[in-house]
Amino acid sequence: MNTDENRPPGTGANHPAASAVSETARTFDSASTDFDTLTPVLWGPAGQALVFQLGVGPGDTVLDACCGAGASAVPAAMATGPDGRVHGVDIADDLLEHGRLLAEARALTNIDFVCSDVTRWEPPSDVPEAGYDVLAISYGVFFLPDMDIAFSRLVGQVRPGGRVGVTVWRSESMAEMRDAVFDVASRHSPDFARRAPDYDHSPLRRIDTPAALGEWLGAAGTHSVEVRTLSNLIPATEDLCWALVAGTGWRTALSGLDAGQVASVRQDLAETITTRGIHTVDATTLVGTATVRRPPPSG
Repeated sequence: MNTDENRPPGTGANHPAASAVSETARTFDSASTDFDTLTPVLWGPAGQALVFQLGVGPGDTVLDACCGAGASAVPAAMATGPDGRVHGVDIADDLLEHGRLLAEARALTNIDFVCSDVTRWEPPSDVPEAGYDVLAISYGVFFLPDMDIAFSRLVGQVRPGGRVGVTVWRSESMAEMRDAVFDVASRHSPDFARRAPDYDHSPLRRIDTPAALGEWLGAAGTHSVEVRTLSNLIPATEDLCWALVAGTGWRTALSGLDAGQVASVRQDLAETITTRGIHTVDATTLVGTATVRRPPPSG
């Protein structure tokens, strides 16, 4: 996936940041099919909301970073039309293939899905010299190594007056479900506690309220910041809850388990959800957008 040419600056094959990028790619590639089954209820609504709030329009050139299976890239391609262009960039090529197939099914010829590390992305020749009109990152910015630096670099590829936007989980979203998944995983995999994502120290925790996200966007060289809350309360069916395990970063809970053990995890999770009375998965999302500042006049 990641070669020396597209690793984050200052990293090598054995650098912790490079290792984390590779591990993220492996996790989401293995989760690609289940990830895509979540699109109608999870990734899709947020992707549509982001494209709408960004005001993507005919002829725009769009960079969709950490695009996954195209939940925001495909709506952007439909909004920008045949005179525009969308570059969907991600490190998980299996996810990108889902996006390619969806774009093909919709006869979209104005979108490219590229397997590359967005922290080293350079606009290709079909992007105007001034830069992209729009940057979109849906549920991906908090996965980037050195989130602030990586985001600022991507913002720098958008023309002055262009628009940038992200979606992130609101504080406490998914918490009840995450606790159930992690508790079950700990019972079935003795070393899960060592491998479990550390949400208390995730970059997401710095931007998971409207005020914090708005301040963060403004500090990246933007103005006219708008943060809206997208309520998404999904019935906690057994299939939906299992798709969240198998199709997201939570898939690490299944690492090293054989088929029989995975089946036991699924049964235990279903029973735990029932016992705890979890009827709804809170997928409430913050949608933040802003306009890139124009540089001060020279002289």
